[in-house]
Amino acid sequence: MTVERVGAELVAVVTAVAAGRPVVLTADEGRHLPFGPLRTEHHSMQAGLHAWVEHQTGHRLGYVEQLYTFADPARATTGGRVVSISYLGLTNAVGDRPGKAWRDWYSFFPWEDQRHDRPGEGLVREAIEPRLGAWVGQGDGTAEREARRLRADVCFGLGERAWSPELVLQRYELLYEAGLIPESPMASADLVVPGEAMAGDHRRILSTGLARLRAKIQYHPVVFELMPESFTLGQLQATVEALAGQALHKQNFRRLVTQQELVEPTGETHGETGGRPARMYRFRRAVLDERQVAGTKLPRTR
Repeated sequence: MTVERVGAELVAVVTAVAAGRPVVLTADEGRHLPFGPLRTEHHSMQAGLHAWVEHQTGHRLGYVEQLYTFADPARATTGGRVVSISYLGLTNAVGDRPGKAWRDWYSFFPWEDQRHDRPGEGLVREAIEPRLGAWVGQGDGTAEREARRLRADVCFGLGERAWSPELVLQRYELLYEAGLIPESPMASADLVVPGEAMAGDHRRILSTGLARLRAKIQYHPVVFELMPESFTLGQLQATVEALAGQALHKQNFRRLVTQQELVEPTGETHGETGGRPARMYRFRRAVLDERQVAGTKLPRTR
């Protein structure tokens, strides 16, 4: 009996927010996320991740958490069976002008940006909905067509359904199964929806990282890992909106942040609007020791 060799690689979804844009660190001109083999000299997977990300990119990782393990041979970046162990890393050290290795999240998932005056809503209505409608109609029998219709409606907020920001992975997987993205083996060039492709399974892994972060900012103050030492409440709201892909109600957001005592004033101001100077704040880290934090829950969109 032949025993199949299985390799292991570490894949990093390293995220920052630059000039109001959520960006992700990539390699090979955006075709890959940073990835590399797990070596025996690494005393842990996280140590290995820190080591080769710094070696490949020159960036040190701060906050890191494990995402999922992927082992689908049909989506591997190299030949043979490879187990991809993915991690989400956050940094606030890229500034407002990141290098070309940093790519906008929404260049890979343009439908995910549902903020006002952004292309996501129109893309869903004009390109994705009719293509999914055709896929639904191709179902084998009434039951399958109904199941497909329900899945499309839930994932993309169609019909009477509301858009759920956290369903990033489910939306990507649906487009993959329907043959509407170039990574899918069923894809037809004249039907694929806009969005930059990635090699192998890496856009799927990226969608997992985005989904995790969108879910996490609703119950844990992880958003502050992406903020500078001091910031205005307007800058904080813009960052949360960029991550969530949704516009938030200004007063509800500020009330939520201040009532939870997540921030404290620094005593400084910033003329970000050119009008009345805005107060500067910093994350009140003591809150993590005082109680279990409700987090930056997202108010409903307007």
